[in-house]
Amino acid sequence: MTELRNKINEAVTFIRTKTSMKPKIGIILGTGLGGLVKEIDIETVIDYEDIPHFPVSTVESHHGKLIFGKIGGKDVVAMQGRFHYYEGYSMQQITFPVRVMSYKVGLGVETLFISNAGGGLNPEFQKGDLMIMTDHINLLGDNPLIGPNDNDLGPRFPDMSEPYSKELIALAEKIAEEEGIKVRKGVYAALTGPNLETRAEYKFLRIIGADAVGMSTVPENIVANHMGMKCFGMTIITDLCDPENLQPLTVEEVIEVASKSEPKMTLLMKKLIERI
Repeated sequence: MTELRNKINEAVTFIRTKTSMKPKIGIILGTGLGGLVKEIDIETVIDYEDIPHFPVSTVESHHGKLIFGKIGGKDVVAMQGRFHYYEGYSMQQITFPVRVMSYKVGLGVETLFISNAGGGLNPEFQKGDLMIMTDHINLLGDNPLIGPNDNDLGPRFPDMSEPYSKELIALAEKIAEEEGIKVRKGVYAALTGPNLETRAEYKFLRIIGADAVGMSTVPENIVANHMGMKCFGMTIITDLCDPENLQPLTVEEVIEVASKSEPKMTLLMKKLIERI
C-alpha cells in the first residue's frame, strides 16, 4: 500500500471514531462563504488539527473544521476552511481532504461542491455576482497528480472533458431561475497568489478566455475528477479586474462583498443539494 493510502486510512480511521456517517455530498466553503454551515443540521464537528495528516489553515477567514450533518435530509460533510498553495503546502497536502472524503477509499462522498471568492475579468460582470464554474485554467504551475499514481484512487491520465458536471450546472440554472437569483457562467483561472495580479496579467487572463481569477479550487477539482466524483463550483465575484480602471483592493473588502452575496449562494447551494 502506498504512503498516501496509509495516510488516508489513518485519517479515515480517526474520523470514524467520531462519526459513522457516510455522506455522499462533500462541500468546500471558501472565503467569506461559511453561511451554509448555518443550514446544516450538525451531528459532529472535528477540528482539522485533530485529524491525522490534515493541514491546518493559516488564513484568518478559514476556520479549520470538518462538519458532519444534514442539509435537506441529505448527509453532508463540509470543510469550513480550505488550504492554498500560497500557504506553503504541497498540492498533495491541499487535496488530501478530498481524498479522505471520497467514496473510493474514504468517507463516501460522490459529489463535491466547491465555492470560492474571485476577481471578475469578464467586463459584463459586477461585484457580488454569482458565477457558476463551467471550466477552469490551471496556472498554478503544479498539479496534485504529479508523482506515482495509485490506480485504486484513479487512472494515471484522468479525463477532464467535463470537470464541472453539466447536469448539476443545468439544475443550478433552473433553481436560480425559480428563486429569482441572477447567475453568470464562466471559466475560472487559478494562480498561486498571495499577491493580486498586475494590469498586464489581467489583460493576459482575459485574452486566454478566463472570466474570473482566484487562488484555489482547481487542485481540489482535479483530484475529485481523478477519483470519479462529480463536481459543482461557484464563485462570488468580489472585485472587478479591469486593467484600465484598476483600484487598490484589501482582503477586508473581498470578505465584505462575499458576505453580502453569501445568502444567495447559500440558498442556491442548499436547493441544489436537496434536489440531487
